[in-house]
Amino acid sequence: MLGTFTYCNPTKLYFGEGAVKHLSDELPKYGKNVVLVYGGGSIKKNGIYDTVVRILKENGKTVVEIAGVMPNPTLEKLYEGIGIARKAHAELILAVGGGSVCDYAKALSVSVCCEEDPWEKYYVRFEEPTCKIVPVGCVLTMAGTGSEMNAGAVITNHAAKRKIGHVFESETVMPRFSVLDPAYTLTLPRYQMIAGIYDIFNHICEQYFSGEDDNTSDYLSEGLMRSLLHGSRIAAKDTQDMEARSNIMWTATWALNTLVACGKSTDWMVHMLGQAVGAYTDATHGMTLAAVSLPYYRHILPYGLKKFVRFAENVWNVDPAGKTDEEIANAGLDAMKRWMKELGLAMNITELGATPDMIEGIADATLVMDGGYKVLTREEIVKILRESL
Repeated sequence: MLGTFTYCNPTKLYFGEGAVKHLSDELPKYGKNVVLVYGGGSIKKNGIYDTVVRILKENGKTVVEIAGVMPNPTLEKLYEGIGIARKAHAELILAVGGGSVCDYAKALSVSVCCEEDPWEKYYVRFEEPTCKIVPVGCVLTMAGTGSEMNAGAVITNHAAKRKIGHVFESETVMPRFSVLDPAYTLTLPRYQMIAGIYDIFNHICEQYFSGEDDNTSDYLSEGLMRSLLHGSRIAAKDTQDMEARSNIMWTATWALNTLVACGKSTDWMVHMLGQAVGAYTDATHGMTLAAVSLPYYRHILPYGLKKFVRFAENVWNVDPAGKTDEEIANAGLDAMKRWMKELGLAMNITELGATPDMIEGIADATLVMDGGYKVLTREEIVKILRESL
């Protein structure tokens, strides 16, 4: 490893069936006023809401709720939550849901005490918090984003047609604790499960496809990808397979808790392209990533050929015998395409609601990153988006 880095991850995880009981270990550490954040109401149907509220009450907490957090949390919803949390004098924000709910909770945590407009401060100027940060805890119900153990928060501004993520530098933004019970993911619709699986996979790819050195992080990434491929195929056939769902959930956490980014420059252009598509279509995040991935990777393959060859051999078991490096690398992407189709992922942005007349606007909304094998020009972004149609 040639990179230099500092690694710190303070999030305490409680993993496994029945892990929610450990809320009672954590809640006494925080003040009385808890803001409970959740999404569209599925946690009320499956009983998770009742369990969490009961534990909160048993621990003497005063609970105020922010319900209806959408899959792509909006700026308007963030403003609404700021008002509720301020009025409640929030001392803990407890997110119960998937990655979007956890993202929202973190965005809220740095905004409650902020005297400036959080969109301008955190998502336009990308500044760090200078105010008190309200601590966050998570009870995860969907595996995918890794938001339960990182400092990232994605917010969508529909007026500006921008969907932007800010990965905060301070570990104080990370959840103080997270409860991960794989059983909570079993009631998730298959479409959302599959989207989450690809989100996990692409998180690893975004970090893997960078750098030229022999990096331990890449070996970890390959192991995580192989585990995910194995578990995903089982879960796709039997969504109730507990072992597969447990492995998927655990892989999701390690895919984006900064571990496999150590010593890496990281890429993140698939996310920039996918989030721009999402800003225009409001499509499910993991599906937007899937729809743009292959055109992007085929475009940058010549610039990172050695890594794509390694990807093909070590992740997809491509036999290199009698093949050129280019043929090996493309065979790896072909294997990836077959897996994606096997799962039922979105293979183009048209099926997500994008139209040719949106391409220029989506290109304008795409942030350009410089950590991967090729810094894209606007013309290249347009080309990749058109190929993604």
